[in-house]
Parts: sequence; C-alpha cells; structure tokens
Amino acid sequence: MTNDVVLTAALRTNLLSLQNTQSLIDITQNRLATGKKINSALDGPQAFFASQALNNRASDLGRLLDSIGQSIQVIKAADNGVTALTTMVEQADALVTSAREAVANAQSEAKVTGTKDLRGIDDLRGIVGWPADALTRISFTLTTKEGVSRPTGEFATPLVTGATTNIDVAVGTSTEELLARLNSIVDADGNHVIQAELDAKGQLSIKTTNGDSLNMNFTTTTDDDVTNLGLANALGFGDIVKVTANGAANEVGVTAVADVALRSSALHTGTTPPVTALRSDLLANITDSSGNALFGNLNNAADVYTIAINGGAAVSIPLNGQSIQGFIDEINNNGSLNTKIKAEFDEELGQLSIRPIDGSVRSLTIGVTGNDAGTRADFGFGTVDLSTPGANSISEHITFGDSVAELAKLESDYNKLRDQIDALVSNGDTGYRGTNLLFGDDLLTVFNEDRTSSITTEGVTFTADGLGLDVADFSRIDTVETSIENVREALETVRNFGSTLANDLSVIQARQTFTSSMVTTLKEGSALLVNADQNEEGAKLLALQTRQQLGVTALSLASQSQQAILRLFG
Repeated sequence: MTNDVVLTAALRTNLLSLQNTQSLIDITQNRLATGKKINSALDGPQAFFASQALNNRASDLGRLLDSIGQSIQVIKAADNGVTALTTMVEQADALVTSAREAVANAQSEAKVTGTKDLRGIDDLRGIVGWPADALTRISFTLTTKEGVSRPTGEFATPLVTGATTNIDVAVGTSTEELLARLNSIVDADGNHVIQAELDAKGQLSIKTTNGDSLNMNFTTTTDDDVTNLGLANALGFGDIVKVTANGAANEVGVTAVADVALRSSALHTGTTPPVTALRSDLLANITDSSGNALFGNLNNAADVYTIAINGGAAVSIPLNGQSIQGFIDEINNNGSLNTKIKAEFDEELGQLSIRPIDGSVRSLTIGVTGNDAGTRADFGFGTVDLSTPGANSISEHITFGDSVAELAKLESDYNKLRDQIDALVSNGDTGYRGTNLLFGDDLLTVFNEDRTSSITTEGVTFTADGLGLDVADFSRIDTVETSIENVREALETVRNFGSTLANDLSVIQARQTFTSSMVTTLKEGSALLVNADQNEEGAKLLALQTRQQLGVTALSLASQSQQAILRLFG
C-alpha cells in the first residue's frame, strides 16, 4: 500500500529487540516493586497455588494459636483456684485435727472447777458463808459411759465401796486435808478415780481420771436449798451447781460429763431378745440391753421431759405417745432450743444424743415431770435415774467442759470454710471466659487445622460436697475421724488435679511453641516459592537497562543509511 511505512530489516529487528527488552524491564520492575516473582497464577500456576496453600495453612494455624493461648489462660485460672483450694483444705485439716484433740480431751475426763481461792486455809469451816450445821457433806457418784453406776469409796483396809462416796468436812479440816481425801477415792478394784487439785488461781478442780461422768451433791444438816447452796458457794461451786427437783425434796448439785454431748445408753425394744431400737419406736416400749424398761407411766398429757439451757427457762417436751423421732423433732423444731442444741439418733448404736451447737452452752438441766408416781424417762444421759417418786418432778443439772465451746467454734469455722470453698468455685471466680475447670466444665484444645489433633482437659466439681467435705459434726471421735479422712482425701484430690493441670499445661505450651514454629516454617516455604531475589532482580534490571541503551544506539546506526539518501536530495 502507498500509505505504508517501509522499514528496513535492520530497523525492524532493532525495534523488536527494544520491545522485548522493555517488556523484560517491566516484569523486573514489577518484581522489585512487589517483592514477588510470582504475583498471580499467570506467572506460575504451580508455584502460585502451592504458595497459597502454605499460606492458608499458616493462617489456619495462626488462628489456632489464639485459641491455644486462651486455653492456657483457662488452665492458669484453674491452677490459681487449685492453689487457693489447697490453702483452704489445709486450713480445714488444721481445724479437724484441733477438733480431734478437743474431743479426746473432753471424753477423757469429767471436770468441775470452783471460783474461790482456797489456798492456805487451815479450817475450811471458817470460810465466810460456810453453814454452821454439824453436817457439811460433799457426795460423789460416778457413772460409766455405758450408764452403769461405778461403786467407789475412800481408800481403806478393808475397802468398802458403794454407789456414793460421802466426804464430810469436819471442824479443823484444811484445804490440803480435803484434797487428800478427795484423791483417796478409789473404785472397787482400788484404782484412783478422782483427781483433785488447786489450779494456778487456787480454785478447787475435781475431775475423773477414767472417763466416767461425775455427780457432785452438797448436803447439810438443815438440808434446805439455801443452806446447801451456801456450802457449795463457800467452796466456790455456787455458779455451777443448781437446785434440782427430786420428788418432794430438792438437791443442790451438778453432774459433769466426760463428753461434749449427752448420750443415751444403747436403746432397745422389749422383744426377746431385745433388739436395737429404731427411730419409729415409741418411748414407752424402750428398754435397756437386758430388756429392763427405761420409760414408764407415760399415759398423760402432763407427762413431759424438760430441758433448760444454762439454767434458763425449761422447755417441755410431751412424752405420752411419743416416738424416738418425735422426741428428736420436738427438740430440733423448737425455736428456743434449736439454735443452741441439736438432737440426733444413731440407728447403728441405738443411741440418742443431745449436743451443744453454740459455744455459749455450758450446761443443760434435764428432768421429768409426771402426772403420777413412777413417771420415768431415763435415757441414761447423766447419773440420775429420772423417775418421779410422786406426782411431781425430778431433774439433773449437767455441765460440759470448755471443749464444748471450743468445738462449737471449730464447727462454725469449718462450716464457714465450706461456704467459702463453694463461693470460690461455684460463683465462677475460678473460671475464664465462661470455662470453669473446677466446676465441671471440660476444655478442648485443638492443635491442627483439621481438628484431628487435640487434648481434652477434663474438669472436676470442687465444691465442698464435690470434695466430700460434709457439714461439721464434731460431737464424737468417730465423726471427727471421718472428717479427718475426708479432708485428707480432698487435699490429695486437689493436689492430684493440680498435677493434671500442670501436665496438660506443659503439653499445650509445647504444642503452642511447635505451632508457632510451624507457622513460621510454612510462611518461609511459601515465600521461597513466590518471593523474588531482590539482588538478582536488581542486577537483571541494570543489565536490561544497558541492553536497552545499546538497542537504541543500534537503532540509530540502522537509520543512518536512510538519512544518507536524504542528503543526496539536499
């Protein structure tokens, strides 16, 4: 065509060469700008998709790293809870250990202590307030834990013992002589059963040495309440003795029990042979182990059992038609009693107990009021057979040792500790982002993108009940021992779970480190497939630019032949 521009072969060759060079420069500059030699599937589909797969896996593992990190925090929160629980359970162990010592001490002796300084007194009858009666007597009766009266007497040859030992304080009797006579009281086998001494304040302390209960009565010639109380007060026992009914007459005395509760003898029913009583059995049918009736003439609404706390107003409990469980319910449902004492029944032993649950309880006065003679309700709590001699009352004043207040406080502290364990675990305090390993939640930690590798940290329920820590009952040595076993097992359980958490945490942290390293490896592998070598690409660009300059020069030389023809026409 006439409009076509005709290029020589040399020009056309040089132009093509320049175009190719420019294309290569563009590619190299793009690589330098992006840092990649493969920017799309068009640049190299195999490398591009392989790199993308590696990046995708690295991204998936990176997201898993976040999840793994949160799992670690969940376990750390649970471990903090385990540390706190360990401290609490160790404190519970200290409390039950103290309770065991307190119960053991309480059950080893019955003790009464006066409040008057008797040191250096040569004639006790010279004490201000001592009755002028010819007879001023202190009587002692001991009862075994089985409710059997123990014969005693002052040591002599031959030895004479009886149900009661009387110590008469004659004119000229000194404190030391009284102590010597009290310490000479022995049982039928000649074993000393009472220890009397003055404490650091000079107060007279009298206790049994064999775990028996001790009944101490004060009698004078006049034998009225005022005079008998005067004798007790002169020796410093005025604050602990009480006037108790004994039919038409009264007695001034006190019973100290070698225990932290009133416990009945083993109750049976009057079958042949007698069998251990049940809660549903009527009191009227209750016997001792030999079949002897312990209750009688319970046939009138006026037949009642009375309980007074610390010498306060007596609460009456109906006896007519009453069962063992009914008797227990009357005590435990009475608003005047149920904050201070608690009645319980051990079906295995057939034993009814009444125990203080408040540290302020120092004594209980128990008694029976009957509509006619022979109304009897003798559980065997103290030393007196509670059987009315007529249509009147009989009672016994029983005091507890200091261990009762100590045990009540220990029980309160223990139960408070249980509440705090529950609050720590069940309120979510040991949880993290809704997962609480100490309150039954499990933790699943996934280690790879297709969820084929994982570890499950199984949760536990570490409430007080979950740990086997029952509500405190420190009334008997066997229940205290059970509490000790439960606490020790709970402590071992908590520590073992702490070890489990440590093991799982170690595994998860190791997998976290591995996954982090794997993400780096995958990213490096992806980069090797698509990233450009900047040094290499820079050198290429320089070479191409040089080639381009040479091409321009060649193109210029190729066009000079045509320029020479133009000069011919000049």
